[in-house]
Amino acid sequence: MIQTSSLIICLGYILGLLFTAVPWGGVWILVLGIVGAILFKRRNRLRQIPQKSENAGGKTKSTPNIWQNFPHPRVWLVAGFVGLLATVYFQWRIPQPTTEDISKFIPTGNNNQEQLVIVRGELVSNPRLTRSQRGQFWLEATQLDEVKNDKGPAGVPKGVTGKLYVTVPILQATGLYSGQEIAVTGILYQPKAASNPGAFDFRKFLKQEGSFAGLIGRQINIVDTSKKRQWGLWQVRERIVRSQVRWLGIPEGPLVSAMVLGSKAVDLPYDIRDLFVRAGLAHALAASGFQTSLILSVILQLTKRAKKATQFTLGFLALMIFLSLTGFQPAVLRAVIMGFAALVGLFLKRKVKQLGSLLLAATLLLIFNPLWIWDLGFQLSFLATLGLIVTVPAITERLNWLPPAIASLIAVPLAATVWTLPLQLLVFGVVPSYSLLLNIISTPFISIISIGGIISALAALIWPEAGSALAGLLHYPTDWLIKLIEFFSNLPGNSIAVGSISTWQLITIYALIILVWLVHWWQRRWWFASLIAFGLVLVPAWHSTNTLFRITVMEASTEPVVVIQDRGIVTLINSGDEGTGRFTILPFLQQQGVNQIDWAIASDFQGNDSNAWLEILQDLSIKNFFAYSSQPGNTITTQAIQQEVQKHQGTYQPLTPGQAVNTGSIVAQLINDQLPVLQLQIQGQSWLLVGNVKPKEVETLFKTGGLSRPQVLWCSSASLKDLVLMLQPQVAIASSSNLDSKALSELSQSQTKLFFTGTDGAIQWTPKGQFEAFIQATENKSSML
Repeated sequence: MIQTSSLIICLGYILGLLFTAVPWGGVWILVLGIVGAILFKRRNRLRQIPQKSENAGGKTKSTPNIWQNFPHPRVWLVAGFVGLLATVYFQWRIPQPTTEDISKFIPTGNNNQEQLVIVRGELVSNPRLTRSQRGQFWLEATQLDEVKNDKGPAGVPKGVTGKLYVTVPILQATGLYSGQEIAVTGILYQPKAASNPGAFDFRKFLKQEGSFAGLIGRQINIVDTSKKRQWGLWQVRERIVRSQVRWLGIPEGPLVSAMVLGSKAVDLPYDIRDLFVRAGLAHALAASGFQTSLILSVILQLTKRAKKATQFTLGFLALMIFLSLTGFQPAVLRAVIMGFAALVGLFLKRKVKQLGSLLLAATLLLIFNPLWIWDLGFQLSFLATLGLIVTVPAITERLNWLPPAIASLIAVPLAATVWTLPLQLLVFGVVPSYSLLLNIISTPFISIISIGGIISALAALIWPEAGSALAGLLHYPTDWLIKLIEFFSNLPGNSIAVGSISTWQLITIYALIILVWLVHWWQRRWWFASLIAFGLVLVPAWHSTNTLFRITVMEASTEPVVVIQDRGIVTLINSGDEGTGRFTILPFLQQQGVNQIDWAIASDFQGNDSNAWLEILQDLSIKNFFAYSSQPGNTITTQAIQQEVQKHQGTYQPLTPGQAVNTGSIVAQLINDQLPVLQLQIQGQSWLLVGNVKPKEVETLFKTGGLSRPQVLWCSSASLKDLVLMLQPQVAIASSSNLDSKALSELSQSQTKLFFTGTDGAIQWTPKGQFEAFIQATENKSSML
């Protein structure tokens, strides 16, 4: 009874945190608690009435009441109140900048003058390498100084507070360590929210870390060079990593260290990290349950003849050391709490219920930090562990015709996939096609590397050379694992984009999974529930793909990037600068369930040599590629693009200015070889994309009849005023809003509707609707919740 009551109260707390996503979330949990109390009040009375039945001899006997295991109605009321308090507690714990937070001192408005500042503070993390090959670390700011500029003397030094996200040139970050007091010269900036559908929300990420500002550093000065280097557990972590990298090299060394300590504690190369994520093996890089159970198994096996108290003490110390080395990650904390519960059960000689310990671990962690309820790593770790507890036995039972080892090898990844895949579809919209098979094949390699890595790490703490020698034995298993994942990643259809599912689809699918878990009728008809779940994902995706017509103008800095979705036919115009393909275009197309680009048109407005096309071609094939170029000859990048297109049976066709491209839904034409002006005809509308040209040149072209008046105009902010007043389009889209007040006032008097992708984000249009800014639509949706 106590366990059931505690279970309901813990669930009330977790549901209260989850319901923070809906209006009056805690009130709904309280209402559910009251309804539960009313429904079970009568059943609680029935519990007190003895049920009798007559036997063959005419005597009566008591029969057990079927409601006797239900908790008292008071428990449901307590759970409802706990859920209400959870939503209040969540709002209270949301980080907010103080009046002296360093983010309050960032200049606002359209100020193009960069103000150099010197921020003094203490490092609270060791430097890491970013994708752009810069060093990154967290700085606890204490003082802010302005650097003298042409406009006047610097201001008075200010005392500030707040956690700062700092990036610096990699050489400047070399040799820094946590606890140092430094001064960083650079430029403060406000983090940006996601500007495009499916893009990374940098502002949200920093807010979850308790930070509200970033600093692009240029130079670092150590404040006190005479201060001795303070000892910390990060030095132990660094000793292990260096020892394993010494003989294994890169990337094998960091990979082994990441599989022992977790990828967040190790500076793992991004190409290896991305390789594991795309293959569906990201869990192998997250130190959590597998490593915890492995450590406890080794400790208990070595001390099997010792007293229970000794086993408990050594196991507890091992878990604490492991937790400290991994950096107190949510997934590791969850695994350590469950491991500690297992040790308690061993010490008390009582069997521990894994489901109860999982729920207790989740509740304790969410009391410590309720914001983790929306941390994707925490959610996936909790769901995967839940799947291992409740679903593996059922799958293993159905695979009893196989040897137990093989059945377990299949059941574990399959159960974890069943419980985590719906959430992955909500966030990413992509299914790794060979993930299940690859998990089964790679499990022996991961086990050998993890066991060997832990032994090597322990040896490195005593004698680094011994740790290096033991790590060297893992070269071939690690190399084979990388090659195995690369092989599956290069197979056709290695990942399928089905599009991001909605919240109601997610809730319905998890409701079906829970029914199969708890209800006997659904357990016998699990295949029927699977068909419903597949239908909930595939049918809406198919309907949307075959009925949707939408134009999306992406926020991509100074180059126009346009995606046209026409009932399953996808056209992409331009790819932007390097990085735009990986971080802007691909996430959007995956969210939309796009697996192939049918038409690609490259006009290369900014002369960036089309670097982002190669980023796109790494994940998506292009059926027809048309490249406008005013310069004769093939560059190395152009040849690489052509080879990648033809590698996937696509066609590559270079075009000269003046040639038209007809995709069926649009007609595109680069006007001439002198001006980067691309004209589009889309469903009777005329679109004009104007690059970096002088307005007078466009005016000459317009007056000579070489250019028609467009309904939609895209141009840079520098030429926006002149082009709008001259062409008078219905809608004008500019890359940024860096205009003076006089120009904005004149433009506001025109009939043209203005959008700025720099502040409005991506701009989308459908034939039945109006132009809509992504950031405004996102804010409206958030305000409704």
